[in-house]
Amino acid sequence: MGVSHLLQLKWLRAAGEPSRLRLLALCADAEFSVSDLAQVLAQSEPRVSRHLRILCEAGLIERSRQGQWVHYHLAAGAPAASFVRGLLAQLEGRDPVLLGDRTRARAIAAPASQDPAHGAQSRLGRALAGFAAASGLAAPLGSVLVVGVQHLQLLEIAAAAARQCTAIAHSRRAAQAASAFAQQRGFSCRVLRAASAAAFAVEELARAGSSFDAVILDHPATGADMLAALLAEARALMAPAGRLWIFERYESLENAHERVVEHPLARLRRLLDAVGLHCEHLSPIEADGEHVLAAVSRIAAALPGRIAGAGGARVAGPLT
Repeated sequence: MGVSHLLQLKWLRAAGEPSRLRLLALCADAEFSVSDLAQVLAQSEPRVSRHLRILCEAGLIERSRQGQWVHYHLAAGAPAASFVRGLLAQLEGRDPVLLGDRTRARAIAAPASQDPAHGAQSRLGRALAGFAAASGLAAPLGSVLVVGVQHLQLLEIAAAAARQCTAIAHSRRAAQAASAFAQQRGFSCRVLRAASAAAFAVEELARAGSSFDAVILDHPATGADMLAALLAEARALMAPAGRLWIFERYESLENAHERVVEHPLARLRRLLDAVGLHCEHLSPIEADGEHVLAAVSRIAAALPGRIAGAGGARVAGPLT
């Protein structure tokens, strides 16, 4: 049986608003609570709740209760689900807003969906931890900062390498998962919660302290512009001889919409260089269906033959 013109019009009216379209895209991928969706969209919970009510009344999404939480997901009915997926298929696959939403949603949902007892078992997490260990993240270090706790294996290897470990989590649930994992595995790490899932603000980094021997950025950004600002802040927290590890998804570094296309590897090197960090090693890592760029860098001004110049480090000639 076909769908009536009036029902289609109702669906279009419900979906034809930017925030509700973003909510449909998220609920088509997974189930989320109002709190999760509010963090992803960086909007208040009452506002998001109003949008969700409109989508529910239109029959495009549904509610389900899981314990004390109410989760939202795409409607199970074939006509409504087909309408939503057909609508989303018309959107640009590399739309930066939708890509950012998906990245933040993964940051919120992934740690909460893992049993801390199994958090160290993902292939990608093991690969990232292996890269960190092979490129010099090892004892004895004084202090280490982990920004983002998507891969708990990185948190464990960081804590093992340093006397003091501090982590900043994207969300309350991510912070709880990281703390539970640390307790179960028997290591100590101070876990702070970021005020917003959209980005790690300067205030969070300031609370973490300063002069870290190692800084680890674990999928911290949702695009190159945000990453550039975060790298500058992370650079300021590093000890003179400190090192920075970054693990970022390919899609966050792609710029398909720009006139001049820059390869993600080249872009990451350029972003590091722009804040005075010399990339020592960069490697693509692929596992669990994800494609990640892993890099380790040092402060360029501390390297032989380099001096700090205006706007960053530059190569200097031999000293005489």
